[in-house]
Amino acid sequence: MPRFAANLTMLFNEVPFLDRFERAAQAGFDAVEFLFPYAFDAADIKQRLDAHGLTLVLHNLPAGDWDAGERGIACHPDRVAEFRAGVATAIGYAQALGVGQLNCLVGKAPAGVSQELLRSTLVANLRYAAAELKAAGLKLLVEPINSHDIPGFYLNRTAQAAELLDEVGADNAFIQYDLYHAQRMEGELAATAQKYLPRIAHIQLADNPGRHEPGTGEINYAFLFAHLDRIGYAGWIGCEYKPATTTEAGLGWRQQLAQ
Repeated sequence: MPRFAANLTMLFNEVPFLDRFERAAQAGFDAVEFLFPYAFDAADIKQRLDAHGLTLVLHNLPAGDWDAGERGIACHPDRVAEFRAGVATAIGYAQALGVGQLNCLVGKAPAGVSQELLRSTLVANLRYAAAELKAAGLKLLVEPINSHDIPGFYLNRTAQAAELLDEVGADNAFIQYDLYHAQRMEGELAATAQKYLPRIAHIQLADNPGRHEPGTGEINYAFLFAHLDRIGYAGWIGCEYKPATTTEAGLGWRQQLAQ
C-alpha cells in the first residue's frame, strides 16, 4: 500500500504555512514534505509536526532566490560558498525536524558558462553535500525537472541523474523520482521506476496535463501504485500537485486509485 505525504507547499495553501500541518492531519495524512523551512524557526515547525502526529519526510537544500526565479545554485560556479553554507543550514533544520533526506535542486544552467565548468562545479558541490549529509546520517537526493515548466534546468532525465550520481560516487546519494516531471520528459514511468528502483529514495506525483491530483489526466495512477507495490518500493510518495479546486475536495483519488 503506498504511503502518501502531503506537500505543504502545494496543498492547503489557502492558509498560512504553519496552519497547513493541522489541515494535513485532518485530511488523513501521516506525513508531510515541503520545499523550504528556512523562513520559519525550526522549533515552530517541530511543534506543529508533534502536535498533529506528523512525520516530515523531505525538504530541499536552500535554492537561491526562489521569488526571483532561481531554482537552485548547485551548478553555479560563482556561488559555491553560498551553496556550501546552505548545506550546513539545511542539516541544522533536518536534525531539528527529524527528517532523514534532503533534496538538492541543481538549478538552471547560468549563461556563458561552459558545460565542463557547469558539470565539474555540480559534481564537486554534490560530493561536498553528500559527505556533509552522511556525517549527519542523512541522504542526499537530486531531482530531474522537466524543461517545459523550468526552461534551462540542468537536470532533466532519470538516466542523466543516475550518470551524475555515478560520477559523484556517494553511497548516500539517490534520485528523487517525480512522476509528473518524468512523464513530461520521458514517459515509460513503470519501466523506469523498476530499472532505477535501487537508486530512488523518494517519489513525488501529480497528473499531466495541469499538474493536478491523480485521476485528472493521462497518467494511469491505479496501475502505477500497484506496480510500485509489486516491485517493492518502500519509500514515501509526496503529493506535490496543484488541487483542481480545493485539496479536500480532490482527495478521493487516494481511495479510488491506491487500493
